[in-house]
Amino acid sequence: MSRTATVTRTTSETDITVQLDLDTTSYEHPQTGHGFLDHMLDALARHARIGLTVRATGDLHIEPHHLIEDTGITLGQALTQALGDRKGIERYGSAFVPMDETLAHVVLDLSGRAHLAFEPETLNVWGDAGGMTHYHLREFLRGLCNHAGITLHVRLLAGREAHHVIEAIVKAVARALRDAVQVTSQTMPSTKGSL
Repeated sequence: MSRTATVTRTTSETDITVQLDLDTTSYEHPQTGHGFLDHMLDALARHARIGLTVRATGDLHIEPHHLIEDTGITLGQALTQALGDRKGIERYGSAFVPMDETLAHVVLDLSGRAHLAFEPETLNVWGDAGGMTHYHLREFLRGLCNHAGITLHVRLLAGREAHHVIEAIVKAVARALRDAVQVTSQTMPSTKGSL
């Protein structure tokens, strides 16, 4: 069965198309109009080892919030479609990722239940990366979790500078997701019989 999806989300603020293939590493460089978001989506695809194409426009003349959040929502919708009934997937994933002075830890469960625990919002993270802050990342991940049914815990064990913090977290999410989406059996990974 093909684990692919194409989702388009159009609002008065953004227009986003995500193409996702969980079983290939072939992807195209993202084009969202926001350089650092493109960089993070590129890192997500590379470290999750998935096929990902993102084409997006948004009201960047206002602020990047809408574009970043809606990209997370659209990616979450695509992930839900690509996973189907989730039968046979590993379901859980975790990763530690260092980046210079920064150390991020991510644990996720493709449970079908959305929950985001985002520790960096309680810490003193400095600055932004090309206009993207850790608060924007929180909204991206919230959209992803809500629309893909992911329980996601993000811990920042070390780090202060926004670029390194955001990038380490995205790479940790990607590496945990890589493990969780793998098909490792023929059964449903739940005692309930469904996710």
